[in-house]
Amino acid sequence: MTNLSPPPNHRQLLIGMAQVALSSFGGGLSAWSQRIVVDQRRWMSDEQFLTGLTVARLFPGPNQINMAVYIGAYFQGLTGAMAALAGILLTPFSLLMALGLIYFQVHQIPAVDRVLAGVVAAAAGMALSMGFRILGSYWRDPIALALAAATFVALVVVQVRLIPLVLVAGPVAMAWYWPRPGSPGGVASK
Repeated sequence: MTNLSPPPNHRQLLIGMAQVALSSFGGGLSAWSQRIVVDQRRWMSDEQFLTGLTVARLFPGPNQINMAVYIGAYFQGLTGAMAALAGILLTPFSLLMALGLIYFQVHQIPAVDRVLAGVVAAAAGMALSMGFRILGSYWRDPIALALAAATFVALVVVQVRLIPLVLVAGPVAMAWYWPRPGSPGGVASK
C-alpha cells in the first residue's frame, strides 16, 4: 500500500472536491478526481479509488457526484458526504451559470467554437489517460482484461444497451471477485 495522508476533515473534503470540480471544466472529471484524490492529496490508494469509482458508476446519477458522496462518506460519514457534495457542486454551478450568461452573448463568434473544440479534445485525452492508467492496475489480471474487453465489444460492436449489460456483467464480475475464505487480499483465487 502506498504512503497515504491522514484522513481529510470536512473542510479538506469541501476544498478537495471543489478543486476536482474546478480542474475538470470541459470533461475528464474522473481523471482529475483520481489525480487529486490519489496522486496529489494521497487520501486513497489507486485500488480504493477504483473501488469507489466502481460503486459510483453502479448507482444512478452522475458518476462524479456519486464519487464525491462516496469519498466524503468513506472518511467522515454523512456530514463528510455533504461537505464533499457541496464542494463538487456549489462553485462549479455558480461559475457555470455565469459562463452560460456570457456564452449566450458571444456564441456566434467563430473563435468561441474553436476554443470549445479544443477543450473537448483535451477532455477526451484526459479520459483516455485514465483508461490507460486503470489498465496498468489490472494488466496482470487476465479475467479483468477479458471482462473489460467483453464489455467494450458488447457496447461498441454489438451495441448492447448499457442497462442490460450492467445487469449481466455486474453480477458476473462481482461473483468472480467476491472475497472467499483463504483468498489473498480478499480477491477470489480461481
